[in-house]
Amino acid sequence: MSFTTSTALASKLPQAKDLSHLFVPTFRIHQKSPFKAVMGTPTLDMINMAGGVPHPSTFPLEQVQATVRAPSHAAPGRTGTLSLERTQANGSTESLNELLQYNDGRGMASYCRFLRQFTEQAHAPPYADWDVVASCGNTDSIAKAVSLFCQQGDHIIVEQYSFPGALSNLVFAKVKPVPVAMDIEGVDPVALDSLCSSWTGATPLRAIYVIPTGQNPTGATMSLARRKALYAVAQKHDLVIIEDDPYYFLQLGPMPETQDTTATDMNKLSLVPSLLSLDTDGRVIRLDSFSKILAPNLRCGWITAPAYIQDRMQILNESTILQPSGLTQGVISRLLNDTWGIEGWIEHLNAL
Repeated sequence: MSFTTSTALASKLPQAKDLSHLFVPTFRIHQKSPFKAVMGTPTLDMINMAGGVPHPSTFPLEQVQATVRAPSHAAPGRTGTLSLERTQANGSTESLNELLQYNDGRGMASYCRFLRQFTEQAHAPPYADWDVVASCGNTDSIAKAVSLFCQQGDHIIVEQYSFPGALSNLVFAKVKPVPVAMDIEGVDPVALDSLCSSWTGATPLRAIYVIPTGQNPTGATMSLARRKALYAVAQKHDLVIIEDDPYYFLQLGPMPETQDTTATDMNKLSLVPSLLSLDTDGRVIRLDSFSKILAPNLRCGWITAPAYIQDRMQILNESTILQPSGLTQGVISRLLNDTWGIEGWIEHLNAL
């Protein structure tokens, strides 16, 4: 399923280009969900012996409750209560019985629904058939994104200095990093163009992995002009861009004369547009995480990409983690959908 804000808007946007020729051979053929092959369409009252699905009456949790503070630090001491009930839907969020049961590799419906709404507001991807898939954070997402386009012995372009967790993923996958020169703004697009033009490796370069905001370990942040230049080079050489951006919402824009920590408008966050927001082709796989903007060990995030890529991400999830903890997704969904809402979430980001 792809998402846009309205049918009218979707009709005006192009479909993503089909870049499946860049997939490794395993993923060029569309595969069916292994979860659905075993589970079918389970219901809460059905005992699925083939899938080893326990009946929810065996789950010991009757209620989960948490006290949460107001989204803005400008209101110290102001708190609210978040609760998840066993058998009934919790506002926009599923019941505990649903959250605690097996589910497919897309993620819980309420969790993904909020993230589609937020992604539209934050990035407005300029093509119609994009979607989000739940992740266990960006380190796990990096491994999955790389595995779609690189197999043992292949090469992937990385920044001259890069995130150790990503490089470790490449070591285990036996994928060789090809560093490209950086300057104060991150990847040098002229150096990237030269690298791709002169490449003589046994297999083609298919992807580049970048951290465009608060780059780890250099701290560099690409300007809008630099992001556009990088994207143009990726188009020229038919590269997929893996946009690892956990620090995106922590940008420090121009210092205002007065600090408004209650702003609920995305425009007031002074964010450099993301690579996703420039992606007219559908060649950016964007990785987001709650680790830096809620809490690290929630181990939840999301991937934004064209729907046909997300079909593969779903299979990768179902072959590894299945999906992030349903209970954690439920807490985040209840917090962001119902307790704070989208305006409260943006207020929280502004106050960080």
